[in-house]
Amino acid sequence: MKIRLSIFRTMMSPSTLVAFLLVVSVVNSLSAGRAKAEEFATTERLSLEEVKLAGTQASSLRKPIPNEVTFETPQADLEAFRAEIEPAFRDACYGCHGPEIAEADIRIDTLDPDILHGDDVSWWLEVSSAVSNGEMPPEDAPDLADEDRKMIIEWLSSELQKASQVRRSEHGRSSFRRMTRYEYNYALQDLLGLKLDITKDLPPDPISPDGFMNSSDMLQMTGKQYAEYLEVNRSALNHVTVSGERPGVLYWGVSAEQASASQFTELETTNQRAGRQRQGTQSRSGQRNDQRAGQERVQRRGGSENNTARGGPAYYMNTQTGQTVPATWSYAGAVHAWAPTTSSPEVPDPSDFIAVLPSRQRLVVELGNRLPDKGTMRVRVRASRTSAGQTPAPKLALEFGWQGDKDQRSLFRISKRDLVVDASPDEPVFYQWDIPLSEVIPRNPVRKTVELGAIGETNPSEFIRLFNASTGPSSDIQFDYVEVSAPVYDKWPPETHSAIFIESENSDDEGIYAREIVSRFMRRAWRREVTESEIDLQMKLFDRVRPICSDFEQAVVETLAAVLSSPRFLYLVPSDRSSAEASRTVNDFELATRLSIFLWCSTPDDELLDLAAEGALRRPDNLVRQTHRMLADPRHERFTKHFVQQWLNMAPLEFVRIDRRAYPQFDEVLKDAMQQEPIALFEEMLQSDSSVMDFIHADYAVINERLAQHYEIEGVRGNEFQKVSLEPKDSRGGLLTQVGLMAMNSDGKDSHPLKRGMWLLESILNDPPPPPPPAVPEIDLADPEIMKMTPKQQMEDHRNQAACMSCHVKIDPWGIAFENLDALGIWRTQSSGKDIDASSLLYNEYELEGVDGVKRFLLANRQDQFARAIVHKMTTFALGRPLTFGDRADVERIAAQLRQNGDGLQTLVRLIVESNVFQRTGAPE
Repeated sequence: MKIRLSIFRTMMSPSTLVAFLLVVSVVNSLSAGRAKAEEFATTERLSLEEVKLAGTQASSLRKPIPNEVTFETPQADLEAFRAEIEPAFRDACYGCHGPEIAEADIRIDTLDPDILHGDDVSWWLEVSSAVSNGEMPPEDAPDLADEDRKMIIEWLSSELQKASQVRRSEHGRSSFRRMTRYEYNYALQDLLGLKLDITKDLPPDPISPDGFMNSSDMLQMTGKQYAEYLEVNRSALNHVTVSGERPGVLYWGVSAEQASASQFTELETTNQRAGRQRQGTQSRSGQRNDQRAGQERVQRRGGSENNTARGGPAYYMNTQTGQTVPATWSYAGAVHAWAPTTSSPEVPDPSDFIAVLPSRQRLVVELGNRLPDKGTMRVRVRASRTSAGQTPAPKLALEFGWQGDKDQRSLFRISKRDLVVDASPDEPVFYQWDIPLSEVIPRNPVRKTVELGAIGETNPSEFIRLFNASTGPSSDIQFDYVEVSAPVYDKWPPETHSAIFIESENSDDEGIYAREIVSRFMRRAWRREVTESEIDLQMKLFDRVRPICSDFEQAVVETLAAVLSSPRFLYLVPSDRSSAEASRTVNDFELATRLSIFLWCSTPDDELLDLAAEGALRRPDNLVRQTHRMLADPRHERFTKHFVQQWLNMAPLEFVRIDRRAYPQFDEVLKDAMQQEPIALFEEMLQSDSSVMDFIHADYAVINERLAQHYEIEGVRGNEFQKVSLEPKDSRGGLLTQVGLMAMNSDGKDSHPLKRGMWLLESILNDPPPPPPPAVPEIDLADPEIMKMTPKQQMEDHRNQAACMSCHVKIDPWGIAFENLDALGIWRTQSSGKDIDASSLLYNEYELEGVDGVKRFLLANRQDQFARAIVHKMTTFALGRPLTFGDRADVERIAAQLRQNGDGLQTLVRLIVESNVFQRTGAPE
């Protein structure tokens, strides 16, 4: 490999440049699987970023792509096999995988060398992987000469590439499947303008063996499911359409001064009777800088207990006098619920009376039984921090509930996002939620049948509850006014209704008007042009239901619900089963669907459908332009979220139970940040087209203030995720050290090397170990001798069992190298009083010194493997089906193009969209 030295002279000192060139030489040897352990140690002279650059320069995929498709039928190169490859195998491999011994049940001497047409492709893939990675031959076997290894790798790569092309042309693989539950939900939201998740009661989607929820192998429909989807579709349409006149708005406006009036009056009366009027001890400005005195008085009165996770009870304060009383915003209960008005209340000026809500505490606002069923409930709160220096800024959530009697109650969070209260005490501002009332379920079942305040009856009232979702002793929120209004409609009829019941000069003729509505809707829902006969069929349904519906709108809703229940909507390309009979190029409408399902997890919009109708979508310039447009649209965040969660198999993070005694700093705020960090990193890299190798290591992180505190990184403020430069001492960067990924691969109390090793092999390298043989014993933690061992010693003892060695020799070295990171990804040097030994020896004799060593080895020796892995994972997600051997040539070509074009993440998305495998479909194998 030739390198232009002028490029690097400006980047490195002379001594570093010499080391860099030496490392490039070593990395080239690593790529051929022949570098020695002492040579690999040379990479320690460079920073991780320099090792990354060296590994990039040594990439074999950056060379011209071999075996491009030609007009000639590929033929197996059996002559080269007999003359050169078989003798090399005989000398180095037949001793363990030949006539006398067949370790791991592999006999190379009996494998069919015609990889293009033979039945041993899967075995040849195993051989290729072992030889390319340097895994074979093992240390105690005859060595494979460097030239022989290179010759075998090149022959196998060439034959496997040709075999993939041949099998792809002979067999296809269908992406014919129904939408996942989340795709179906997003499609309804985009089609109807729906703002709620109306599919949450549908059964969860199954997960395929490779970790994806959108696999065609798993997503088919039953007759019962069609009936369930019809009900959901009908409900969704009823949520976005209206009838009759615009309903009046009800307003509830409550100030802290009003809410606390009776308590302060009672306190004053009590103090007067005792002859001791309580004097204020704080000025208004002093109170805003420190609320502790007020909290302590309330705690003594209420006997509450305070700690770092939960503040004292909520209270009211007169900021002029310093007087405080406990906050019982709802007075004595629903009999005293705040009565709504039909006119917008006059918002009072900020007053001397405030409500203070410490961390993890709640305040209730009783609304009675007049809250509507449809429309939007708007909740506005005038609030601020209690001091200007609070960090991080506290967060406010909204809950809804009711309590009919002691046995009949409900309480649940209705805000999808917490509001970050960052206003200063001197300048409080309004924070607002808009909550679709159709999403507030369940409601009080007696709210319409029992009079408010009726004696002896079940309480019909409902309430909202403000919840300080922050943690820590300095996370108080103060506010002085709350306003609730419902139903709020920005216009009437709502835009969601008008988008369906369009303006038309034929609106007086029900038949013609209904046909206009239905045909227009069918095109968007079915993602293609519809025929007159298809429209006729739907209009027959309209004619049949119109006499039994109360009005025209209801009959249209019934018809559109049937349109949405058709396989033409619920199923993805190909548009019908017959079109899946042969491998073919998808048409433009199918391409529009595939593109929108990939990047928006939803249905295509009008711009995509219009281009498809013109037959212009697949033009290269249009395809690139649309890809960029879609990635700039907020809807692409669905792709970011769902691909990252499925690629990294993040489901366990939701359920891992962190030991609160071992990790008292763990809370819901940290858990939320842990779940968001991999997604935030992916999003940053996607928008900046950063190298995918940054997933292995980067000199930056994308974190918020809570994560920065956890990582002990200074200078990060706010709850929003932001790109932060890292120093080598931070020991962070990339995915491998992220707290969430470490936590989900732990037992909640300590690290779990086996889980971490398997996760790295499966998610990062796409090289999962085989399933364990049956009846393999687990590590016996009841054995006192075992308990004296470190985790590394326990795994070594377990690995020495014959039944365990073949798998664990591949898994354990990776997992042990993460031992410096505990269950919450915190750096440590000791565990249970014992020094951590995070060094491990890979099968090919390379010593890994902790997670830094893992990164160095991957960057120096596994960049191409990771490129292939992420191409494989993203292409699987994009197609919605498992990849087969027939797709290997396409994956190899995309990976090579990715490497040759700078490894950019957005570049990868574009390459997949432009690829042959993305634009073709075929019959199941």
